Amino acid sequence: MELQKVILYYGFTPISDPDAIRLWQQSLCETLGLKGRIIISAHGINGTLGGDISALRKYVKNTRRYPGFKKIDFKWSQSEGNDFPRLSIRIRDELVAFGNPGELIVDENGVVGGGVHLRPEEVDKLVAERGDEVVFFDGRNAFEAKIGKFQNAIVPDVETTRDFVEEIESGKYDHLKSKPVVTYCTGGIRCEVLSSVMIKRGFQEVYQIKGGIVRYGKDIGDSGLWEGSLFTFDDRMAIDFSKDTKIIGACEKCVAPTKQFYNCANAACHKLVLLCQTCAAEDVSRGCGHTRTRYNNAEMIG
Repeated sequence: MELQKVILYYGFTPISDPDAIRLWQQSLCETLGLKGRIIISAHGINGTLGGDISALRKYVKNTRRYPGFKKIDFKWSQSEGNDFPRLSIRIRDELVAFGNPGELIVDENGVVGGGVHLRPEEVDKLVAERGDEVVFFDGRNAFEAKIGKFQNAIVPDVETTRDFVEEIESGKYDHLKSKPVVTYCTGGIRCEVLSSVMIKRGFQEVYQIKGGIVRYGKDIGDSGLWEGSLFTFDDRMAIDFSKDTKIIGACEKCVAPTKQFYNCANAACHKLVLLCQTCAAEDVSRGCGHTRTRYNNAEMIG
C-alpha cells in the first residue's frame, strides 16, 4: 500500500465563479481518489484532503495551475489512512464562518487589512525580544485548546468562530489593544479573518503565524512555545509533533492525563468527550453534553 498523507491548505483570492471551481475540484479529487473537505467561496478556497502521496502531489500541482492558487502553502502531515469517510466540496458565503462575509476584503494578494504574517522562527524571536509583553491569542474553538496551546495563551470562551466577533466587541480584551498580539489556529485560515476583525476593532499590533500551528509544529516541534497535541477534525482527532509531546489534557471523568477525544456513543448526540482509555472503555456516552459537536461547521478545517 502506498504511503498515505493529509494536506491542509487555504488561499484567499477573488473567485468570480465559485461553482466552476467546485466542479473542477470535484472532478480532480474523484479522478485522484482523494477524500476530505473543501470549501469554496467568492473569497477563495480552504481544504483538507487525504490519500496516496502520489495522488496528493498531482492534486497540488494541478490546483496551483489556477492563477489565484499559485502561492498556496500546502501543509503536509502524517496519515493513518482512511482519515476521511468521503469527499465533500461545498460553496459557502464565507471560508471561515464568522457570520459577516461582507466585512472581509480580499484581493489577489490575500486578505486586506489582516495581521502581519510571522514565520515560526520569527514568532520565537518576537517573544525573545519582547518577553511577557507578547500575548498569544487562540483563534480556535475553546475545546481544541484542552489538549494543546501556546504557553500562557488566552483562550476565548467560544464554541464556534461565529462567537468571536461578539467576544472581541465585549470589551474583555480591550487591555490588549496596545500589546503585540499573536493570533494562532490550526493551519492559519481562521487567523486571517480573526486578525482582520481585531485590527478593525482597535487592536494596534496584531500578528498571525504563517501556516498556523501545523507549520510551527513542523518547523519548531516541541522545543519551542507550543505545548501538547494538535486537535484535528478528522478521524485522527489529534497529532503530535515529536515523540516528546507533552500531554496537557485531562480526562473529563477521572482527570487522568489524556489527549484523546471520543465521539459520544449516543447516536442522537455525537458530542466530543475528552477521556482516558480506561474511562472511554467503560462508557463513552456518559460524557454526553460536556463538549460541542464534532464537525459543527466548515470553519473548523483550518
